Formats: sequence, C-alpha cells, structure tokens
Amino acid sequence: MIRLVWTYLGIAFSALLPLVNPLGSALVFYGLIGSAPPEVYRRLARKIAVNTVIFLLIIELIGAALLEFFGVSLPIVEVAGGLVLAAMGWSLLNGKDSGAKQQEEKEDQAHASYANLDQQTFYPLTFPVTAGPGCIVIMLTLTAHASAHPLVRNLLAHLGILLAVVILCVFVYFAYAYAPLITRKISPQTAHGILRVIAFLLLCIGVQIAWNGVSSLMLTLIKHH
Repeated sequence: MIRLVWTYLGIAFSALLPLVNPLGSALVFYGLIGSAPPEVYRRLARKIAVNTVIFLLIIELIGAALLEFFGVSLPIVEVAGGLVLAAMGWSLLNGKDSGAKQQEEKEDQAHASYANLDQQTFYPLTFPVTAGPGCIVIMLTLTAHASAHPLVRNLLAHLGILLAVVILCVFVYFAYAYAPLITRKISPQTAHGILRVIAFLLLCIGVQIAWNGVSSLMLTLIKHH
C-alpha cells in the first residue's frame, strides 16, 4: 500500500516539476518583482507557495467529479492532456530565450508598490506564473487515474499526489525567496540550457501520457470488436 503512495508521489512530482519549474519560474518572478528587500521576497514566496498548494489541491479534489459531470473518460483526458503537454514542451524546446521579455516585464513593474505586490500573489504570481494551465491538465489526469482505484488505494494515490505538490511547493518557496541570489549566480546561458532540458522532459512526459491514453482506447476498441 505504501508503495502506491510512493508511486503516485514520483509520477506527480516528475510530471509537475517541468511545468512548475521552480528555478526557471524564479527567474521570471525576479523579473516581475525587480529590486525589493529580501523580506518582501520571502513574504511573497511564502504566500505563493501556500496558494499553489491550495490551488492544486482544489483541482485534485474536484477533478474526478468534474470529469464525471462532463462525461469525459480518463483515456480521453490522457490523450488530450498529453498532447497539450507535448505541444508546450515542443514550444519551449524551440522557443527563443525569454531574457528580453523578463527584462521588459521588470521595467514595467519597476514602480509597483510592495503593497500592490501582495494583491498579485494569486494572479498572476501563482496562476499562471507558478502553476499554469499545464498543471491543471496534469492534476486532472492524475486525479482521474487515482480515482479509478478502490477506496483505500484511491485515498493512498491521492495522498501521494498531495505530498508531491507539497514537496514541489517547498522548492518553489526557496527558489522564489532567494530569486535575486539565484539570478546573480546563474548565467543566462546556463538558465537557457536548463530550460531546454526541462522542455525536452516535458515533451517526453506528454508523449508518454498521450500514448497511455491511446493504448487504453485501442484496447477498448478491440474488446468491442
């Protein structure tokens, strides 16, 4: 039983990590916040991390019910979600460096007051900067898959997903709290390389999820014939 928790923890963490991308998101976060005291970064990082856990937990709790309400099956979600993730990975893999965009955003936000930053902790700093649409797709896919188990295994699977979210958000907190330091330590070339590796992993995860869905649909089709 404990193995099921670890299995879903590993799957959820590996699927969400390229999307949340704490290191890459920290660079964007720094570009949006700009020059601010360390205590401001720590306060915003704490609020964003908590918001991200709550946001993804809500998706986890209502995801299966939402799919059932609209009559969408798990294989269809896997195919659609996998294709979306693969497209995102491909786009990131072939996209241009976002350094210029980050600098532009930094300049646009330079005169924002720290009080206004507190009002932006959910949108846009939590969604979509930290947890975007891709995270919603992943959570819907994982929760629908977990809900297919009997009750006890269902709860354990959801526990594994929740633990993965919490661990990931701990990384988000430290990455965001120390975003100025990380930005100074990492060269643009290194950040660019890390982004490309993460994009390739995201592409592979998307293809794998889509293939799982296609395989399930093919098995269903064969059984009906």
